[in-house]
Amino acid sequence: MNVLILIGRIIFGGFFISSGVNHFMGFEMMTQYAKMKGVPFPAVAQGVAGILLLLGGLSILFGIYPCVGIVMLVAFLLPVSFMMHNFWTLADPQLRMADKVNFMKNMALLGALLMFLAIPLPWALSVAP
Repeated sequence: MNVLILIGRIIFGGFFISSGVNHFMGFEMMTQYAKMKGVPFPAVAQGVAGILLLLGGLSILFGIYPCVGIVMLVAFLLPVSFMMHNFWTLADPQLRMADKVNFMKNMALLGALLMFLAIPLPWALSVAP
């Protein structure tokens, strides 16, 4: 069972780490998109989002302060979901569907984060202090 949780943490944490890296590698493009979506201080928001993704993902992956990492990822997912993927405001059916898919994906990730809170601490096979 511990190995399964570790594999899940590697996949799940790796997803967020990869997303965080992508936030910085495509910083200008993603900042412009955030600006178009009406995000205040889009460059700052983009940087904070990347940091939350990286640190939250690393926390899940290594099991270091996982509750803090989960809070970071929730702090990323909630505003991003409602500000960047607000499909209910879009008239174009293709854009609406794309944002709805991303919104629903983020809600599923949020649900998984809540389930991670049910795993007793310290997580097995973690680098927890």
